[in-house]
Order: sequence, then C-alpha cells, then structure tokens
Amino acid sequence: MLKRERRSDEGEDVRPETTKKDGRNDRDGMMKRHIPAMTTAALAASLCFTTTFAADWTPPAERADLDAKDKARVEKVTQPTDDFSKPEAFEIMQGGAATSTANVNRDSFSHSSANITFAEEETFKLGNALFRKFWVSSPSSTQASDGLGPLFNARSCQSCHLKDGRGHPPEGDSDATSMFLRLARVARTPEEQARIDNYETINFPDAVYGGQLQDFAVPGLSAEGRMTIDYREEDVTLGDGCTVSLRHPTYGVADLAYGPLGEDTTLSPRIANPMIGLGLVQAIEPADILGLADPDDADGDGVSGRPNIVSDTVTGEVKLGRFGWKAQNATIHDQSVGAMSGDIGVSSPHAPNPYGDCSEAEAACLAMPTGVQPRLGDTEAPDPVMELITFYAENLAVPARRDVDDVDVLRGKQVFYEAGCTACHNPKFVTSRNAENPAHRFQLIWPYSDFLLHDMGEGLADGQQVAMANGREWRTAPLWGNGLTEVVNDHSFFLHDGRARNRTEAILWHGGEAETARDNFANASQEDRDALIKFLESL
Repeated sequence: MLKRERRSDEGEDVRPETTKKDGRNDRDGMMKRHIPAMTTAALAASLCFTTTFAADWTPPAERADLDAKDKARVEKVTQPTDDFSKPEAFEIMQGGAATSTANVNRDSFSHSSANITFAEEETFKLGNALFRKFWVSSPSSTQASDGLGPLFNARSCQSCHLKDGRGHPPEGDSDATSMFLRLARVARTPEEQARIDNYETINFPDAVYGGQLQDFAVPGLSAEGRMTIDYREEDVTLGDGCTVSLRHPTYGVADLAYGPLGEDTTLSPRIANPMIGLGLVQAIEPADILGLADPDDADGDGVSGRPNIVSDTVTGEVKLGRFGWKAQNATIHDQSVGAMSGDIGVSSPHAPNPYGDCSEAEAACLAMPTGVQPRLGDTEAPDPVMELITFYAENLAVPARRDVDDVDVLRGKQVFYEAGCTACHNPKFVTSRNAENPAHRFQLIWPYSDFLLHDMGEGLADGQQVAMANGREWRTAPLWGNGLTEVVNDHSFFLHDGRARNRTEAILWHGGEAETARDNFANASQEDRDALIKFLESL
C-alpha cells in the first residue's frame, strides 16, 4: 500500500531530515542524409566547442537557499546508496510530496501534483483544456481557436505528447505526428559564432525551411515535405554470446515543396518527451546541477558532462538550460512557447509571429490569413493562454514507484549503480526552498538524470549544434516514469528518435562517455541484465 507523505501547509517535504541513508537530391525529389550530416570541418569545429560563460553571469558555486543545517540534511540525503538489501527511505515517492499515487493506467502521466492547492487544481484543469485544444486554420468562426499554421506539425500539444507521454517514430501505418526533424546549421562566420557565444541564438535555421520540417499545411498551401526513415539491422553479440539486433536509421526528406535544403543544413530527428515532473526539474538549484559537471574529466572516470547555457526569452537572462533533448531551454515557459510557435504555428506574446516557422522564402505561406483577433489581443494565443499551459506542464505529477522492495528490482538497482549508470543518471536531488510554487519547494526527488550534456558517441550523433551542445551531445534523459511507457503510450520506443525498440537496445546504443557503462551491461550475465531492466521498469 502506498502511503501519502507528511508535508507542511506550504508543501515543503520533511523527508531529508529523517532519511538515513552528403546529402543529394535524386530524381524522385528525395534527399537522404546519414546522421550526422556535417562537413568534416564543421563537425570538428562543433566538437571543439567548449563551455564558456557570459561576462555578466557567474555560475553559482553553491546553493544560497539553505542554511547550514539544511545543507547538511541535503548532502546526507542525496548521497548515493551502497545498501541494496532494501529500498531507500521515501524512494517510492519519486516526485516528493507532489507524487501521484493514483492507480496505474493510461492516465498515469496526466494527474496533477498531489500537493497543489484546490484553487491551483482549477488552473491545472484550464491548462489541460488548452493543452488538448485543437487549433483550426484561419479564417474560422471559432475565433478563439483560430490561427493554426499556416505550416505545422500538429494541431494540439496533446497530439505530440499523447496522454502526456512519450512520442514515437512512424511504424507501419502510424503517422509521424509525435516526431519531426529539427533543421539547423552551424555558424558560418565569426559574427554568427559571436551570436551563439553571446547567447543570442542557439543555432541558425535553414534559409528556406526554417527550424523544423513541417509536414502539414492549412488548406490551399503545400506542406514543406515529409520525413523518410530507412533502417538497417545489425546484430550485436553480448558477453555471454546472446545476440541483440539494433536498427540503424538513415533520415531524409521527400517531396520538398519550396526548393532544396541548404547544403549545410543538418537533420535531427526528435520524438516528444514525457511531460511528468517538469516543475520539479525547474525547481532544482542550478548549483546542484553544475556541481555534477566535470567538463575536463578531472576524476578520470571517462564521464565529463557539461551544462548548456542559454537565454531566457522572457527576461533575457542567461540561465542554465535543462529542458529539451539538448537542454536548449531554461524554462518550461520557453519550451512551451517554442512548441506552440514551431509545432502548431500559433503566436503568443513571447513568440508574436503569426506565421510561425514560415521563412521569407515561403511567400505562399506569408500570404495566408492569420488568426490574430484584435478584440482578443495582438497574438493568436494571448495572455493568459501560455501561462495556463505552462502551469499545467509544471504540475504533471510523477507516478509513484512500484515493486521497490522486489528482490530482482533491488538486484537490478545494484547492477545499475555498479555498471556506472549513475555517473550520468544521477538518482536524486532536493529542490530549492525558493522555488516559485510552494508545492515544488524542498522536495526529495528521483529523476535519475544530471540534466547535463554528454558525448554519446558517433552512433547517436546528429551533427547538430544547439547552443553549447555539439553534434554528439545529448542531455541525460530522466528515467522516472520509464516503466509506464507501455501502459501510457502502448509502445516501448526509446532514445531521441525512437530507434530503440526496448530498454536493452536503448542501453546498447550508448557510446562515448557512456561506453563503459554500456559495456558493463553487455558483459553482465543474463540474470543481471534482466534484473537491471526490471529495475528500470519499476521507475
């Protein structure tokens, strides 16, 4: 039986004190590119991109929200365990007092934080309605929903984040709504590089197709094109002789409607990330994440990890990036605004262009009507639309762990630790006492991520620079909720492009800084590999 944790009226969690321990076009109009699709010089420049910080921003060396007593409590409770004979205290409550203890079913990722107020529940539900809202093309009699596109990838947030969960690649007759191609190129001139170095931009879009390939369009307009995927199977033999087949994808674009892509435009496939626990991630003190960074591998363990540093589009402040596949967004609001504009083509106060990702080269797109209604505001999604969607995204609860005391799960946890997985998948944090929402303050949480960038090897490289992230780097994906993917989303596709069809394949794709941990898993006994997978399924 799950027990609800005791908390104060402010939502503060008390557990830390009590816890003990070369692309070319063919005659069919199709372009195929092996990922990464960069010139040798561009890739070399990308890999030499180092972590520097703006002159007016100093990374915090330690947390400023805690007194000496609290610092000691936090340090104690976040120490990695060495006792795998039993669960750790409060381990079942992955999201602290905000954890959802509702019955496991397809709605497991769609519950609100358990400790928000009654009034906030109304705000959450309003945000949920807007998250599910289907936008329509202009002009429309439903003016409050007017403004889709003109070019777009989805009609609603929920279309990509189905049941608030994980996207998937198109399989069989399934569509590609929850997966798309990011388009970008590296800086071509010192002036452009200076814009990246000064946090003015994260990269440069394709001159014609913009920042992502949009495979839908409103009536009367042609979509930009469509993503193509070709898979090649390759057998990998494990240490005990067992064989696993991995599929190697090659991505391309077909039916390009507005001319060729730029010669140096890279294609980066992305599936939608799960939405749970985002507000708690936002509440982690930057010092705790930065304290895990080791860009020069000073400890010699082969794992470096470095932060992505970006600008907050609302305030202009330079901040730690922590959201998105390459940690390219500092806040949930930025992530939401970017998706509303890029994915759906709907403008909002901090992304006011009603034509979304349409470029100047797409004259037909710019000639289409927009959904701006002066009586409603200057944008298609005026205030408070984005504030409500952001609140909803901030308060989607992490489900409680299952089977934490199962002997195989405990053994799998030990294998996970001993293989070196926690070098990147850092188990736990205690959130800031100064978090904006009291429900997120001072919570012991278990995301299993350090939210840093890591070189994941050539096999997973996309060749695309995103702010400080180079073409081989990805943010460590949080693992909480991992075990409910099949329940919520009816599939088990993992990694940034869903190439892995199960957790074993996902682990075997790890390279670069994660190669040692990957090899430790590959060389483990079948019993230990199965136990580690069972541990992941309990998260």
